[in-house]
Amino acid sequence: MWQVLTSFDPALLATFVVAGLLLNITPGADFIFVSASGISGGPKIGMAAALGVNLGIVVHVTAAAAGVSTLLLAYPPAYQAIRYAGAAYLLYLAVKTWRETGAIGHTRAAPSIRAAIRRGFITNVLNPKTALFIFAFIPQFTDPQIGPLWMQIVILGAIFSINGFIFVLCLGAAAGIFADALRARVRVLNKITAILFGGLAARLVLD
Repeated sequence: MWQVLTSFDPALLATFVVAGLLLNITPGADFIFVSASGISGGPKIGMAAALGVNLGIVVHVTAAAAGVSTLLLAYPPAYQAIRYAGAAYLLYLAVKTWRETGAIGHTRAAPSIRAAIRRGFITNVLNPKTALFIFAFIPQFTDPQIGPLWMQIVILGAIFSINGFIFVLCLGAAAGIFADALRARVRVLNKITAILFGGLAARLVLD
């Protein structure tokens, strides 16, 4: 595996890393969920949500390495099913957040670290945007001449996962640390979060 890793073109690998970082810092379902979890439950819950999100990424990478990306491209209804399931879950989160009038994200706040991990995992696994990035984007950086494609996908997926985990871990912790300042604007933040979740759901359906 080390031989395959060192065989990647450095410039191409750098491009992949930058693209992955841009995806992570762009506000999306994972970004919003981790932030809200940190604000409502504190740094530990925020970081637990980040761990759950990253476990979801591991599932996508494993599926891509196993050849599921080929299946989804060959059978579009499979991707459509994932897309609508993700949209439904985001809409569910949007409605619950909009109705919340107490602490920000309280309705979605996990009562324990285990629950935060589980919810983060579900949020990511049902996010077809992440799946599409991993299934369609990662394979573009592979080269049959440097080793097995599945191994290259695993390596690239691991790089993407590690970088993403560091980012969302810091995001969840920071949201928890600065929660008091953010709670001062609780009602506005709840509405904004709900609108963002609803917008993401609409994009999944309309794209």
